[in-house]
Amino acid sequence: MEAEGRQLLRALRIEAAEYYRGHGVPQRMEDALNTLFPQRPADLYGELANYLSKFSKAPVISKLVGRKVLDGVGQPTLEVETHCTVKNYEKRICSVVMSSHSQTLENALPETIEADEKERNHSVNTAVEWVNESLSTMLRDMKPTDQCEVDKMLGEYFTKKVEEKEEIRKREEEKQEEESPSCIPPATALPGGKKAAKQGKKVSVPEKMIPPAEPAESVLCGSLAIGGTSLAIAKAGATVNHVPLYLHISLLKHDQDSPKELTLPLPMITVLNCEKTAKVKLVKEVMLIPPVQLSFKQGLERALDIQKEFMRLLDPPSKEPSPRAADSKKGKAQNTGKKSAQQASKRISCLGCPVTGCDNLEQLLLLMQTACGNIRLELGTDMYLAINCAAHELMDYSKGKYEILTGTFKSPDEMVNMYVELTDKFPFIIALIDPLRKEDKQQWSNICCALGSKCFLIAEDAATCISKLKIDQKLNVPTCSGVVLKYINQTKVSDLIELTGLLDGQRQITILGSPDGESSDDSLVDLAVGLGARFIKLGGLSRGERVTKYNRLLAIEEELAENRTLREATLEFIAFAEESQPEEQPPDELAPSTALPDSPTGS
Repeated sequence: MEAEGRQLLRALRIEAAEYYRGHGVPQRMEDALNTLFPQRPADLYGELANYLSKFSKAPVISKLVGRKVLDGVGQPTLEVETHCTVKNYEKRICSVVMSSHSQTLENALPETIEADEKERNHSVNTAVEWVNESLSTMLRDMKPTDQCEVDKMLGEYFTKKVEEKEEIRKREEEKQEEESPSCIPPATALPGGKKAAKQGKKVSVPEKMIPPAEPAESVLCGSLAIGGTSLAIAKAGATVNHVPLYLHISLLKHDQDSPKELTLPLPMITVLNCEKTAKVKLVKEVMLIPPVQLSFKQGLERALDIQKEFMRLLDPPSKEPSPRAADSKKGKAQNTGKKSAQQASKRISCLGCPVTGCDNLEQLLLLMQTACGNIRLELGTDMYLAINCAAHELMDYSKGKYEILTGTFKSPDEMVNMYVELTDKFPFIIALIDPLRKEDKQQWSNICCALGSKCFLIAEDAATCISKLKIDQKLNVPTCSGVVLKYINQTKVSDLIELTGLLDGQRQITILGSPDGESSDDSLVDLAVGLGARFIKLGGLSRGERVTKYNRLLAIEEELAENRTLREATLEFIAFAEESQPEEQPPDELAPSTALPDSPTGS
């Protein structure tokens, strides 16, 4: 028995030696000891672990965890956690929280808002189910660094779900057709379908036919799972590679070719959110853009100073009532009224900035000039303005015109002339977001030819559904200086990389924007830096979910400056060539030669 034991032990030793030798352990241990001895590290075993860890297997995804959480405005949204097997142990690597986006307008009916909230809840619940079941199983044992392969699988899964929904819809329609009687004639065949207008009564008819509004993009229930999973995998890939997310994204965009320098996007800082119920409906957001020669930190501090002075002018302190008036009931009532009016004008919107009504746009812009002058700054030199017009919310389809003021309407062509006059009078306005509906393509072309060399004309509403933007390697947007991209729903990291590459190739700028329902997740900032976005639109300087992103930009600026990899931003406008006119037109109606695309631009 004793001899058999010794023989078995010897066999095990031989097997162990062959096992370790087969994996190169003796040689690597010898190399490690020879390398570390001259260094004599304080933590020898820690340094040994670091040396040998580079020979370990790459981490692989073990599971995904989906969870229903709340965003910055208290609406349900999706959180996705990535767990990986790292050196034989399962570890939680990271998590992301998706921002929610609603297409419901501010003035929507209560029943519409209620239906939207119910649909949102159902969508988030479905997304949680997809992540915890199908997607977790599908991506198990994949490397989190294989972003392209992961996004390809996510895209195929989403396409399958869309096809399933379409099949269900067709079956329901067929069932309804079978159940409904076929003898009822169509409504158009019934007599009296068209009634003559009563004499003396005006009928509202558009002066000129306008392109109808495109139907709202349908959002597949559960689509948040696709975007959340793609971003969670990207963040996990950065973590296991021990690099910041912005650098990981940049490497993905440039095929792992490490960039020598990175540029921070210029912030569009919202200082005022104008209510659409006010007299002036044309302005939704007033934003500040710091000049490129300032650091991000300096620009942020300057914007804060301007906002404080602007709000001081907008809400002058009310006079204190006399002691006699304060003692009387009437005096107390008057004092309460003054306080409530002042507080109402200082409400903070979900965009993280004060909300106010606006009765006169020029007065508002002149007030901003005064605020800058009071702190010895000049608009157009020390700070610039951008205006989010949100024109798609202004169209009165019965008249075929935009309602820019209460009771004041303008046609799409008149809107172009109005913007030209506005920027001529206030040249410090260097960006207009959604100045027209996406359907008014001819007017977009006209305004770009007229203003493109001195003002950015940016499409935001036209780029809501990123998956519909690209058609045959071309962007499905009107002529514009650039688009606002938002990471929502089924958007994948690879989609953003591809789209920003197309925008770069077509000399258009990329703006990354945060949705109304923002979360405290700051990954959007890393995406903007890694993708090389020209601007980033984060909202105002209030509310934690907004401020955390500005703080992340501050941290990235410090890190890049410390590594000497921070490149100064540039601000160059895009000149557009006017469209050529038909040959039969007289020479005096041809496009002027001054509007050439190669004319010098810049600021």
